[in-house]
Amino acid sequence: MKKIPAISPIFSARGSSVHQGWKTIFRSVGVALLLSVAVSGGNEAQARELSIGDGSFKCLNDMVKVRHFYVDNLLGNRKATIKVAEKGTGAYPPGSVVQLIPGEVMVKHPKGFNPATKDWEFFELDVSKEGTKIRKRGFVDVVNRFGGNCFACHVKAKPEFDLVCEVEHGCDPIPITRRMLAAVQKTDPRCTAPAALTEDDQLALKELDEVLKTMTMPAAPK
Repeated sequence: MKKIPAISPIFSARGSSVHQGWKTIFRSVGVALLLSVAVSGGNEAQARELSIGDGSFKCLNDMVKVRHFYVDNLLGNRKATIKVAEKGTGAYPPGSVVQLIPGEVMVKHPKGFNPATKDWEFFELDVSKEGTKIRKRGFVDVVNRFGGNCFACHVKAKPEFDLVCEVEHGCDPIPITRRMLAAVQKTDPRCTAPAALTEDDQLALKELDEVLKTMTMPAAPK
C-alpha cells in the first residue's frame, strides 16, 4: 500500500479561495469509486470493436446521470447501459462508459477482449476547457500517478456487480462522501455551462482536500 503524499494547492476554484490540489489527486482516487453500467446489447454492438481516443469522452453534463454517477455508451446502446445502471446488477454491454468524476472513467469492450477485467478498460484523464487528453489507459496493470492500481479496487466487487464499486458491492470503503462527489462533479472544465459552486460545495471541496492527503491507495494484486 502506498500513501498519497500531501499535495500543495495548485490554484483557486473559479475565483474562490478553495484550494484545488485535490483535483489532481482525485483523478487517481476516483476510479476506485467508479460505477460502470451495462447490459447485453444487440449482436451488432457486441461484434463491433471500440476505437477509443481523446474525443470519446465528454462533459459529465452531456452524459446521463443515474443516482450519483454518469453513464453513456460509445456504441450507441445507451438505453441498455442505463437499464443496468438503474438496476444495479447485470452483464454490461460493450461500449458502456461510466464516470464518477471528470478525471477517471471505465469503458466496457466487447466480450472476450480482456477476460481478466471482464472486458473493462480503465482510463485516467486530463481535462480542461479545451477538452480531454488520455493520460493513462489499460487493464490489470494501470497504476495512477500516486501508485494506486485501478483493478485492485474493482476486482473486489462481488460477481453480480461486474467490477462495479458501490456501497455494499464488496469493494473497500473510502472516506469520501456523496456530498464531496457532488461538488467535484460540478467542476468539470469541459462543460460550457458548469453549475455554480455553492458555499457548501466550497466547504466540501476543502474537506475533500484534507481527506485525500491521508488516504492510501491499493497496490496491484499479486
